[in-house]
Amino acid sequence: MIAKIIILCVILLLVVLFFCIVPVGIWISAIASNVKVSIFNLVGMKLRRVPPAKIVFPLTKAVKAGIDVKVNQLEAHYMAGGNVDSVVNALIAAARAGMNLSFEKASAIDLAGRDVFEAVTMSVTPKVIETDMISAVAKDGIELLVKARVTVRTNLERLIGGAGEATVLARIGEGIVTTVGSSKTHSEVLENPDDISRVVLEKGLDSGTAFEIISIDVADIDVGRNIGANLQSMQAEADNKIAQARAEERRAMAVALEQEMRAAVVQAEAEVPKAMAEALRSGNIGVLDYYKLQNVMADTEMKQSIGNGANAYAESKGQ
Repeated sequence: MIAKIIILCVILLLVVLFFCIVPVGIWISAIASNVKVSIFNLVGMKLRRVPPAKIVFPLTKAVKAGIDVKVNQLEAHYMAGGNVDSVVNALIAAARAGMNLSFEKASAIDLAGRDVFEAVTMSVTPKVIETDMISAVAKDGIELLVKARVTVRTNLERLIGGAGEATVLARIGEGIVTTVGSSKTHSEVLENPDDISRVVLEKGLDSGTAFEIISIDVADIDVGRNIGANLQSMQAEADNKIAQARAEERRAMAVALEQEMRAAVVQAEAEVPKAMAEALRSGNIGVLDYYKLQNVMADTEMKQSIGNGANAYAESKGQ
C-alpha cells in the first residue's frame, strides 16, 4: 500500500514538473492556429530563458497575415534585445500597404533604437511637425517671427543612421532665416509667404535624414522689433559715451595743465623774496623803496578784497 502511494506521488510530481517545464497551453494554442512549433522548441525556449508567449503569439499574428517568418528568427531577435511584437506589427502594416520590407531590415531598424512600427505608419501616413517661432530679420532691419508646419514621411532606406526630427526642424529654421534675411524689405515676405516654402524645399534639407519632406507651409508670420533702429540707437549711445570719454580726457588734461602752471607761478613767487633780499644786500634797492612797494601791494590786495565783496553782494541780491 505504501509503495503504491509513493508511486502515485512520484507520478504526480513528474506531471507537475512536466506542466511547469512544458508550456502545454501555448503549444495547444499554436496547433489550433496552424503554427508549426514543436513542443521541443518550446522547452528549448524555457531553457534559454525566452518566454514562449513572446515568440508564439507574434508568430501566430504573422502566420495569419501571411508573413513568412521563422521561429528561430523571432527568438534570435528577442535574445538580441529587440521588440518582436513591434517588428511583426511593422511587417504586417508594410505588407498591407504594399511596401517591400524584409524581416532583416525591420529587425535592424528595431535594434538601432527606432520604433519600426511607428516608422512604417509614418511612411504610409505622413506626419505633420511644427516649428517654434523662428526669428529672422529682413534687410530693412525689421524682425519677423515665422512658424511653419512641415509634413514628413519616414524614409525606411535612410532610417538607420539618418538624422531625426530635431535636425529637420533645425535645417528648416536655418532656411527660413536665410530666406527672410535675403529679402530687401519685410513687406516682401508678408506679401509672398509661399516664397519661404519654395526656397526651403529647393534646398533639399531632408538629405541625410530619416525623413522625406513632402511640404512646408507657413502657419503664421508676426512682425517683431525694429532691429535696425535699435542698432542705430545703440550705436548713437556708444558714440555719445565715446565723445563724453574724450571730453573728460581733455578736461583732465586742462586741469593738469592748470595745476602745472599754478605750481610754476608759486615757484616764481617763492623767488621774489629771495630777489628782494639780494637787492637789499647789494644796494640795488633802498629800505624806503621796499616799504613803498609793500604799501602798494597791501593797497592792491585791499582793493581786490573790496571788489570780491561787492561782487558777492550783487550776486546775493540777484538771487
